[in-house]
Amino acid sequence: MCGIVAYIGSKDAAPILLEGLQRLEYRGYDSAGVAVAGRSGALRLRKVKGRVADLAEALPARFKGTAGVGHTRWATHGEPNDANAHPHLDGTGRIAVVHNGIIENADLLRDRLAADGAVFASETDSEVLAHLIAAHTGEGTDLEDAVRRALKHIVGTYGIAVLDAARPDRIVVARNGSPIVLGIGEKEMFAASDVAALVRYTRQVVHLDDGELATVRADGFRTFTEDARTTAKQPSTVDWEVGSYDTGSHRHHLIKEIHEQPDAVERTLRGRLDDRFHTAHLGGLNLDARELRAIRRVKILGCGSAYYAGEMGAQLIEELARVPAHAEPASEFRYRNPVIEADTLYVAVSQSGETYDTLAAVQEIRRKGGRVLGVVNTVGSAIARECDGGIYLHAGPEISVASTKAFTSTVVAFALLALHFGRVHDLSPADGRRICAGLKALPGQIREILAREERIAGLAAEYAKHEGMMFIGRVRGWPVAREGAQKLKEVSYVHAEAYPASELKHGPLALISPELPTVAVVPDDELLDKNLTTLGEIRARSGRVLAVGHRAPDPRHADHAVVVPRNEPELDPLLLGIPLQLLAYHAAVALGRDVDKPRNLAKSVTVE
Repeated sequence: MCGIVAYIGSKDAAPILLEGLQRLEYRGYDSAGVAVAGRSGALRLRKVKGRVADLAEALPARFKGTAGVGHTRWATHGEPNDANAHPHLDGTGRIAVVHNGIIENADLLRDRLAADGAVFASETDSEVLAHLIAAHTGEGTDLEDAVRRALKHIVGTYGIAVLDAARPDRIVVARNGSPIVLGIGEKEMFAASDVAALVRYTRQVVHLDDGELATVRADGFRTFTEDARTTAKQPSTVDWEVGSYDTGSHRHHLIKEIHEQPDAVERTLRGRLDDRFHTAHLGGLNLDARELRAIRRVKILGCGSAYYAGEMGAQLIEELARVPAHAEPASEFRYRNPVIEADTLYVAVSQSGETYDTLAAVQEIRRKGGRVLGVVNTVGSAIARECDGGIYLHAGPEISVASTKAFTSTVVAFALLALHFGRVHDLSPADGRRICAGLKALPGQIREILAREERIAGLAAEYAKHEGMMFIGRVRGWPVAREGAQKLKEVSYVHAEAYPASELKHGPLALISPELPTVAVVPDDELLDKNLTTLGEIRARSGRVLAVGHRAPDPRHADHAVVVPRNEPELDPLLLGIPLQLLAYHAAVALGRDVDKPRNLAKSVTVE
């Protein structure tokens, strides 16, 4: 949830670290810091509460060093302030550590180290690492060995980078549950928690596995395990361009990513539709037709928007393949001692591929012999490597904390999976042709909706004046409503609740008043008349209604309406959600929120 950057080479490290931290600020932004070392044998440290821009202003004109580590923080232990910001130093000021993750036995280790004379300068669990590594650093002890020995005492998760002023020719990094990737340059090396920090300098990267460490020097790297066994790693090439991480002509990353959705959907579909047999090509599943037919149930696991995408995916699988499917929060799944069934296919959903709760659920399933597919956006991510097969989204980098294009591409990936699954089962060629045509139409239809942004922005400014909003939908519209409420609360801080429209009379109707408007997802399907009856009940109680559907309802049913193009009924939820993304974005802008970096949230949740 925080951002790590490290550099070693012949250049001045500080500007490179700052630029990398700016690209990682979406992962954590309550404090930031850098430490550099040069030939003088001393560390130079500067860290501040606030954003990376505040850190840049605080750096002195001469802050030289050719090796350095940097960090942008999302607080877990200790409030955001200068002292709790990373990097953390040992008592002598020789060892600097940046850390992502949580050390579960930090209090015990702190007490032991304090008893041996260590003096702590922060409230963080991370500072324990600096003192622990220093305690294992002695005459003739390599930094690698000191880090390895220190990590044997750690219980918890970590992605770390360690710099020793006495050995400025190397940086040691390690991973356990929190991502670390190496970047290979020309007589220089990089390390980071996300490739976003590296793409300006190199496209050649190496992803560390859990329990793996690396020593990086200007002329190369070596990877090894905690018991000092050397490991062999092959570099891979990052496909994404530097410009993918910039806002371009847009005001925020979020609106840029909303407008990138037609292209993202086209990439997700590219090469995957089979017009001959009216099915989908998904070779990455590593499942043949016989194995697919043996599956009797599908369980989808994700967190936040990934969970809501999974709900849409479960509906698609049930409708098209007629196989029971269910979505569940990954954060709950692994704690209820789940029964893992041999004929169940488990699907893990994560944009980053590093979501800790989802990764832990995958590991639990595999430990019990289950088969897991991954639906992820990041090649080489931990979940992608842990799974038996899966689908890469190819949505492109998503920087804004609130997910939009990755969410939409995830649902498209589930539509492909459901089509492939269905054609192996009993979905007719005619229905397969119908779904293929519907998928091909999606990018153009999304562009149609985005062309109506100005009107949606006006509605958002009006509805944002209310302190809360209710979102409702039935069956296909229900997960759309849930995701719409999630987006609004994430970026605008307007309280939003989602309910099945059929549940209003069972309690939530008591909340209806002129002060609580309702956003209703009302596709023109077999439940339209029932939905209109519900809207009439809201209007009869002086509730305001914004309807999102395929036609404008009678004024008796809605105050305002946003009309979207009609696709196939199974695919309509993909389009119904786009106006709700625009509604959330423009409500946040109208309220003056920090759209890309909403308070208390981080993009990639790599801690429990």
